[in-house]
Amino acid sequence: MTTTSAPVSPPPTGQASQRVSQSVFDGSLLRVILLIDVHDGAQQQFLEAYEQLCNQVASVPGHVSEQLCQSIENPSQWLVTSEWESALPFLTWVNSEEHVRMVQPLHSCVRDTRSLRFHVVREIGGAGAQTGKGSLQAAPRIGDGVIRHALTFTVKPGSEEKVAEILAGYASPEPRVDDTTRLCRTSLFLHGNRVVRAIEVRGDLLAALRHVARQPEVRAVEEAINPYLEQDRDLDDPQSARVFFTRAALPAVHHVTVEQEDPTAQRHALFYPARPECGMRLAEELARHDEAAADDPRSPVLGSTIFQRDDVVVRLLDVRFGLDDEGLGRCLGLSGAAQVKELTTLLDGPDAVGVQDGDLPRIVELARMRAVTDRRSPQD
Repeated sequence: MTTTSAPVSPPPTGQASQRVSQSVFDGSLLRVILLIDVHDGAQQQFLEAYEQLCNQVASVPGHVSEQLCQSIENPSQWLVTSEWESALPFLTWVNSEEHVRMVQPLHSCVRDTRSLRFHVVREIGGAGAQTGKGSLQAAPRIGDGVIRHALTFTVKPGSEEKVAEILAGYASPEPRVDDTTRLCRTSLFLHGNRVVRAIEVRGDLLAALRHVARQPEVRAVEEAINPYLEQDRDLDDPQSARVFFTRAALPAVHHVTVEQEDPTAQRHALFYPARPECGMRLAEELARHDEAAADDPRSPVLGSTIFQRDDVVVRLLDVRFGLDDEGLGRCLGLSGAAQVKELTTLLDGPDAVGVQDGDLPRIVELARMRAVTDRRSPQD
């Protein structure tokens, strides 16, 4: 092992809640690793496309630095590492339509990609923290080994019932992906003409998503809903499928776990349409509410995950009982009318504007999503 006399940066003094196993809101430095497999003979084409992209990325707010590396063993394998002041500017950029357009030139020369994202916990020399480009994660987060992800898309108005029937009726795919990866749970909800599919995986999320996409029963369902989608796609065209699922990705940005999972718990989903450019701010506000609910011993919340992309925010709740009026404020971590009013200022749409100050039941009524299916894999 190589040794060095450079000091390791000390842990920050702030304390992270042990209940929060995942969060992008702590201001920690972010390291992004992108593994790329380039088509044989396309290395120069890839390099030229990357250099154009790199010049654009350099001007993105929050971007600190970037490196491009080529494998010394296989020239088709490349590695991009970038550092960001925090997860927030990176997620704002990578989930934007601008990013979708910027990476288009790479699609023709890239066979496969894999993105990994890490908060910085320790740093040799502590240069990042000292230059004010971000702080270090306060403490290691303790998770449950489950990766949470979601997909969202809209269907043509008037087709909701047909789509719900299709999505509820398919046979569950084989849960075992390989020796280390397994599908745990899939929950599907509707809000108006918006579909949200939440996925829980142990192991490799990308391997699980690819495994699901290859299952005949899943492929049949995807083909069956194609005529009802507002965004056209061709699953036989890799580029069309890639663009669709890139836009549909709804990443988890915050997760709170109160205690071990209760098999009798009820799962609910709430959809919050944010005002333009307020999606991340709304998700952060909801994250604070979830932490407050987790710290309240009277709260029925067993776990909560917040998903966010652009102005779409979804909150997935596992609770001991239904979301009725009694105890609703404790369930959502809202302690009074002032917090409810603050939340409504971030919501978009005529219904949100018409909600009276402090009318929490009305907010939940507007946000509640219709459960279509909730499937657990055996032995999970």
